[in-house]
Amino acid sequence: MQKATGMNYQVSNHAVLTINFLLVALLLMLSGCASLPTDYPRTESTAMTDYRSTVMGQKFAASEAEHPGESGFAIVRYGRNAFNLRIAMADLAEKTLDLQVYIWASDETGRILAERMVRAADRGVRVRLLIDDMGLEAGDEMIAALAAHPNIEIHIFNPSANRKAQMLDYVTDLKRVNHRMHNKIMIMDNNLAIVGGRNVGDHYFAVDPESNFRDLDIAAMGPVVRDISAVFDHFWNGPWSIPVEALVDRPYTDADLQQVVTQMREAIASGDYPYSVDSDVAELRNTVGDIRQHMTWAPGRILWDDPADLKETGEAGTIIKLLRRKLDSVQHSLTIESAYFVVGEGGLEQLNKLIDRGVKVRILTNSLVSNDVLAAHAGHAKYRKQLLEAGADIYELRADSGVIQKTWTGESMAGLHTKAMVFDDQSLFIGSFNLDPRSAYINTEAGLYVDSPELASQLLVYMDEGVRPENSYHLLLDEDGDLAWITEDDGVEVRYDVDPLSTFGQRFMSGFIEILPVESQL
Repeated sequence: MQKATGMNYQVSNHAVLTINFLLVALLLMLSGCASLPTDYPRTESTAMTDYRSTVMGQKFAASEAEHPGESGFAIVRYGRNAFNLRIAMADLAEKTLDLQVYIWASDETGRILAERMVRAADRGVRVRLLIDDMGLEAGDEMIAALAAHPNIEIHIFNPSANRKAQMLDYVTDLKRVNHRMHNKIMIMDNNLAIVGGRNVGDHYFAVDPESNFRDLDIAAMGPVVRDISAVFDHFWNGPWSIPVEALVDRPYTDADLQQVVTQMREAIASGDYPYSVDSDVAELRNTVGDIRQHMTWAPGRILWDDPADLKETGEAGTIIKLLRRKLDSVQHSLTIESAYFVVGEGGLEQLNKLIDRGVKVRILTNSLVSNDVLAAHAGHAKYRKQLLEAGADIYELRADSGVIQKTWTGESMAGLHTKAMVFDDQSLFIGSFNLDPRSAYINTEAGLYVDSPELASQLLVYMDEGVRPENSYHLLLDEDGDLAWITEDDGVEVRYDVDPLSTFGQRFMSGFIEILPVESQL
């Protein structure tokens, strides 16, 4: 799990990568190449078709009937609400619970949601968890123990063949393992879904005492949920998704399961999650039951990348193609909030064309200090002056901004993890897709596109909060053509002529990465 904790973390991260590289070189001399298993039991499964047979399905059916051809959508803005909604979905699931995620952290929220997943399985709910191998923080043994539950299935996306030294695959099999599944999806009984940018971990739910992400999800009900389930099934049943049982060296039993669940529950009991999840189950039920009252009904669709296309062609994924097509039709305004914004020459050209025909382009991304990926900032920094010269309005998030709800311990550093766009104040996209080459060409992504001025207006209120002077730096070019950062402290304008609050070391490392030929991997 990467943390937005500034230079100390970034330098240590590069040190770790250097050490890992040396270890890989040594291991290559001492070992042969491993290969993925091919001979293992595998049974295809799909989303439930009798979704109206559940209590929530029956409740939602009336709303769906009132809005033919449309689906219901609600923006999930803040971390605590986002976590409670996931817990409520796990608690209220009657038949199926499907989860697809890039990172599942072994921290407070990670343990709590995993334990709720076990509770659901104990009630007879079929639980399917698809997690990217890069984000498998708990380790094969714990995951395999959970999968020993008769109602829990866990698949690993595009796993490393070398389970004990996974960095080896990045030397011996880079072309394959470089493709990651960045999707974040949760589906309850094929009736209610969450799609967005949040992984599972304290940083995403505003309870980490040191650093938290400003992030965004969108909840959905109605016909689009069945489409989201079809996407999940495609990933689940594809050859890139391997049951965890095939990756471990022994069968895991109910005894293993009980041991892991006991340890998990002991850790939760002695942990310091600040809120009482169990204090009011009725409130959790109402969270989902009442969500119908907060839904905006509109035409919408799931956008997603097929891993087979990316692996076989190396061309741009489906999402970036559709977004480019949408940009061609934008007439008045394009509002972007993207954690990692590496526009590239092609994107720069397209934005220039938009601005030339009078489209107002506003961008909020991370500042150097708020960014948890130094290389991504370097990719953004390369194009800042050109975007400003073209007429784009650029903002960078302050690491000390107030966009994160105050955590239970008080202040925490802020980082941007949102991936959202609003087109002409009429339609929007929220998902896992960063506007960078990795999202466009390498990883798979998923998000919801919705045609709704009402929902777009709600999203713009959220996005406007991020660019307030006390929350971000407004980038300008001074009379000499140099970058300047403008913000406010206690209502007083403050101006910087280098990346605000950054150290020389941070700026040097970012500048060094900027000149390296690595943009295609950012």
